[in-house]
Amino acid sequence: MTQFIQLHYLTTYPPSNPNRDDQGHPKTAVYGGVPRLRISSQSLKRAVRFSDVMRTSLEGNLGDRTRKVGDLIIEHLKQLGSDNDQAFKIAEKVSEVFGKIDEKAKKDEKKGKKIRIRQLAFISPEEKKVCFEMAKKIYQGDEEINNLDSKILRKADGAIDIAMFGRMLADQPEYNRDSSVQVSHAITTHKAIVEDDYFTAADDLKLPSEGDDMGAGFVSESGFGSGVFYLYACINYDLLVSNLDGDKELASKAISALIEALAVSTPSGKRNSYSHHTLASYIRAEIGKAQPRSLTSAFLHPVKGENLMLHSITKLEEQSEKFDKCYGKLVDSYQTMDVEKGTGSIKEIKSFVTKQLKNG
Repeated sequence: MTQFIQLHYLTTYPPSNPNRDDQGHPKTAVYGGVPRLRISSQSLKRAVRFSDVMRTSLEGNLGDRTRKVGDLIIEHLKQLGSDNDQAFKIAEKVSEVFGKIDEKAKKDEKKGKKIRIRQLAFISPEEKKVCFEMAKKIYQGDEEINNLDSKILRKADGAIDIAMFGRMLADQPEYNRDSSVQVSHAITTHKAIVEDDYFTAADDLKLPSEGDDMGAGFVSESGFGSGVFYLYACINYDLLVSNLDGDKELASKAISALIEALAVSTPSGKRNSYSHHTLASYIRAEIGKAQPRSLTSAFLHPVKGENLMLHSITKLEEQSEKFDKCYGKLVDSYQTMDVEKGTGSIKEIKSFVTKQLKNG
C-alpha cells in the first residue's frame, strides 16, 4: 500500500501582505460562512522552491521553470563559436521539445528576436545538460535535428522539485509527471479581514524656505492582514520515489528539506514593507497508509479567544481524534512540535519522518 506523510502547520503572520490579488490586496476566502485571509498554494510552493533550505541542501537537484531555455542554448552555442543565426536556428529546434515557439517573441524587432516557448516548462538539470549536448552535436554536424524529444526528455530523474510538484508538457504528455506532493492554500483559523493602510511619502528636497508646500510627495493606500494560518501538505512517498527514478535516499533527503522549508518559508510579497519573517509555531507530522485527510474542518467554526494559536492547536488535535473515533486509526504514528508548550523541535520532526521511512 502507498505510504503517506501528512504535514500540518500553524503559523502566525503579523500585519502583512505576502500574497496579493489582482488589486494588490491580500488574498481571501470565505470558509464556514466567515471571511478568512488566504495564502495560495502556488505562492507557498514557489517560496519553498527558492528557500535557503531547499537551495542549500538540494543543490544540483532542482529544476528551472522557464520559457527561456532557448536563450541558454544560444549563449552556449556562441561560446562554442557559432554565429547568431546558426545558434538561433538550433536553439529554436531544441526548445520545441518543451513546447511550441512563441512566434510573436521571435519577430519582436524592438526587443530583439528571442526564442521563447509559449508556456512555462519545468526542466530538470539532466534535461538541460542534454539540451546543451544535443545543441553542440547539431552545431558540429554530428546529430540530426529530429526525434530530439526522446533524446532529451525524461520520465524520471533527480529533479526533486519536479518530482514533488509535477509538470505538464502539453505536446509531450508521455513525459508529464504527476505531483507527489499536494500543498493546500493556507487560511486563517479564525475570522480575519483585510485592513486598509493609507500612507504618504515625503519629498526630502521640499523646502518651505523656497516656497515649497508641506504636502506629501506621494499618497496611496495598501491592504494588509494578520492571523494564525493553517497549512496542510500531503506527500505520496511511493510516487516521489518513482519520480526520482527509485532513489529512496534522495527522496528521504527531499522530504526532510520540504518539512523544514514549509515551516520557515513565506511568500515575499511586501516583505520589505512588513518584514513578515515567520516560523511555524506548531507542526504535526503523520505517517500511515490510510487515505489522507486534511484537518481544515477543525476550523469550520472559526477559532475565537485571546490566544488564537493555543485554541487553534487544541481544535486541530481534537479534530484528529474525532476522525480516528469515527473511521478508525488513520495514521500509524505521528510527532508534534509545539512552540507554545516548548515541546519538540524541527530536528525531531525530520528525524521522526526519516526513521519511519527507513523502518518501512
